[in-house]
Amino acid sequence: MTTALATILTERLGCTAPIIQTAMGWVAEPALVVGSCEAGAFGFLGCAVMTPDEAAVKIRAVRDRTDKPFGVNFHSFQPGADRIVDLILAHREQVRAVSFGRGPNATMIGRFRDAGILCIPTVGAVKHARKMVELGVDMVTVQGGEGGGHTGSVPTTVLLPQVLDAVQVPVIAAGGFGDGRGLAAALAYGAVGIAMGTRFLLTKESPVPDSAKAAYLKAGTDDIVVTTRLDGIPQRMVRTPLMDRIERSGPLGMWRRAFEAGLAMKKQTGASWGEMIASARGMTAHGAMPLRQAFMAATMPMLIQRAVVHGDIEQGVMATGVVGGRIGEVPSCADLVARIMDEAEARIAALTHPRMTVAA
Repeated sequence: MTTALATILTERLGCTAPIIQTAMGWVAEPALVVGSCEAGAFGFLGCAVMTPDEAAVKIRAVRDRTDKPFGVNFHSFQPGADRIVDLILAHREQVRAVSFGRGPNATMIGRFRDAGILCIPTVGAVKHARKMVELGVDMVTVQGGEGGGHTGSVPTTVLLPQVLDAVQVPVIAAGGFGDGRGLAAALAYGAVGIAMGTRFLLTKESPVPDSAKAAYLKAGTDDIVVTTRLDGIPQRMVRTPLMDRIERSGPLGMWRRAFEAGLAMKKQTGASWGEMIASARGMTAHGAMPLRQAFMAATMPMLIQRAVVHGDIEQGVMATGVVGGRIGEVPSCADLVARIMDEAEARIAALTHPRMTVAA
């Protein structure tokens, strides 16, 4: 690895590539985390959709298969969050970082920092980046509007420099990245690395069924849409039969799907209706989200699970970044990370030595 690709991200997270595999629910499972970490990137385990008992098993599964440092993602308002925090702290010798969206307060962040665990929230607005820094986080991941799932309207090329100018902590770029050209560009902006979700979803180590991977690969950029019909908040999704029905349905139909997803989540997690409502209210308290929308958002993972776990494209939804529209193959994590690093080094070399010819 060249000096140009060694950043404070690689130094502090203990990886060799300034690349983060993001914590996609139902996708960022032990196999993918191990694959990305062994490839030189830094992987986050997606515990935000797990019970504490599941998180304990899967954290141990990662540790049993790699000695590389890795991260854990969670929400402070999810059922059993306190137990998951305790789990993370108990594994502090290998869990190097935590990621989250809304949630942890300064006290919880302080507990992680006292344990030597880096706090790296994902933000989609300058004001949120400033707020997280005020709370004491170590780095921020900035996701521009190109990102998958819940997303904003400001593109990465605008939001990234805005945040870089607004905060004094290391910044990681997310939203629209999938190759070495993107990594070189992010470093040129001043970011310390990139975070990728969709690109890692489409790897051999990803647990997503082949039928769902095929649907992702088939989708072009025209098949990727932003919708507010799932929970009232803009989300970037692949068009599926269910998405088309949701777009045509009224409020009652949306509530029916939320209730059905809530029943499935209740059965799977063992959470009571009270705990699920409390989780939804936790989302409203941190994002000015009406309870109706928050409850639908809290149950949304079950609709995603249908597609990315069970391969049910007809009855599930598929979150994606717009970059998914130009992904056409499913490499191993090792091949993907190596290729990104080679491409980034070549692009930086071409900029440093303009007479060199580098293929796009």
